[in-house]
Amino acid sequence: MKGQEKVTCYEDFKYVLEDVGSVCLGAGFSYRELLFQEMVPFKLKAILERYILAEVSQDTTLESQFYYLEENTFVYETYSQLKVKVKAQVQTEKKGLAGRKKICYQEKVFTLKELAGMNLAKKKASGMLVREIVVSKLGLLTFSI
Repeated sequence: MKGQEKVTCYEDFKYVLEDVGSVCLGAGFSYRELLFQEMVPFKLKAILERYILAEVSQDTTLESQFYYLEENTFVYETYSQLKVKVKAQVQTEKKGLAGRKKICYQEKVFTLKELAGMNLAKKKASGMLVREIVVSKLGLLTFSI
């Protein structure tokens, strides 16, 4: 198969889950991929297209968007209206039986205010990995386009 290029596409953390109260988006999605994803609710796609993509590139992933999110920006205010929460993994220290310290990852749910309030140095020091974006269905329902 000379001359053919093999393209590897990672689908880790690219999922859409929906329950009674929320829509969960894997943080591996770029905005472009979200717009073409069949399982994303139409209203969320419309909000992304009309409000978020006016400020952000389509190739930006949700992970990088929320990792570098700052307060008092239009994107922050839009996500705040949607009552978004972010599931992230942070490094924590655990003591073993012999008293040795072991570093492991623990999943935490951050509100948008908590996440944007953390400075970049603190996020890097904690080894934060953004894994999932949780959009409230109530926030989605009350958001007027």
